[in-house]
Amino acid sequence: MKVLDANKGEFDDDISIRPSKLDEYVGQTDIKENIRIFIKACQMRDEVLDHVLLYGPPGLGKTTLAHIIANELGSNLKTASGPSIEKSGDLAAVLSSLEPGDVLFIDEIHRMPRYIEEILYPAMEDFELDIVIPSADGTSRNIKIDLPPFTLVGATTRAGDISSPLRDRFGIVSKLNYYSVDELYEIIKRTSRVLEMPITDEAARELANRSRKTPRIANRLFKRVRDFALVLGINEIDMETTKMALKRLNVDDSGLDAIDIEYLESLIMKFNGGPVGVETIATSIGEEVTTIEDVVEPYLLQEGFIKRTPRGRIATDKSYKHLNISKEEK
Repeated sequence: MKVLDANKGEFDDDISIRPSKLDEYVGQTDIKENIRIFIKACQMRDEVLDHVLLYGPPGLGKTTLAHIIANELGSNLKTASGPSIEKSGDLAAVLSSLEPGDVLFIDEIHRMPRYIEEILYPAMEDFELDIVIPSADGTSRNIKIDLPPFTLVGATTRAGDISSPLRDRFGIVSKLNYYSVDELYEIIKRTSRVLEMPITDEAARELANRSRKTPRIANRLFKRVRDFALVLGINEIDMETTKMALKRLNVDDSGLDAIDIEYLESLIMKFNGGPVGVETIATSIGEEVTTIEDVVEPYLLQEGFIKRTPRGRIATDKSYKHLNISKEEK
């Protein structure tokens, strides 16, 4: 578990491009303004913020919002991940280390075992930790430990995988949506200023168009294009450098990368455009099913390259056109 002082903004080893305040956070306007109200209200009541569940596709800013919430509350942020909490003792150790008003961020909270979730219920509702201690004679006894008031922020890409009893204990539930090109443009320009690498408006717009509506991808592509510019001795990222770098990175005009193209080509060329199950596609291109479902398919579905049906995935006309394949050839 990591313990961070949210007021310092030291979220990365080097200079951070992560915004630390709601005013700096681009996009998700409704969620941002609601959280601002909830934080102000809890501070006026001198209470801790209700527990927060953030869900949506990866890379949209769930972790960033957790840092911002802690920062706006003036609290320390403690972080853990669902897969790392394997035993009840793991969660008990995390909870017992909390200070009054702390924010506990659990990423991939849907991957916690169900029996671990049950320890969270009294902790979230009554700020109590119930521990079962086995005795030498084979019996066991219950010990209750009072916890300081805290705010749990859970993040997940799969809200449907969270059990109803756990989901119902979150007072604030927010779904993060994909970003517009204009919002990504603002993020790229901000990253340019923070990293002190200028970029032309035209180049920033090109990056935004190819960033799959996802801030994480926009920032990643900016950093890689910056690398090309640095090596080439270019002091400002321009359109020519951007297009050259993106071509080298196998990111096409629609933001599709090598794995997206491989997915679509497999669906069309190997399985006649579908329908075919996701497990079969994953095996055919050597990827994990979770990678396909969480990383590849959301954008392809959003942009209309594929359809998801009860019988499996189907390639749309847009996919054939994008790959320059006619249905008559198949």
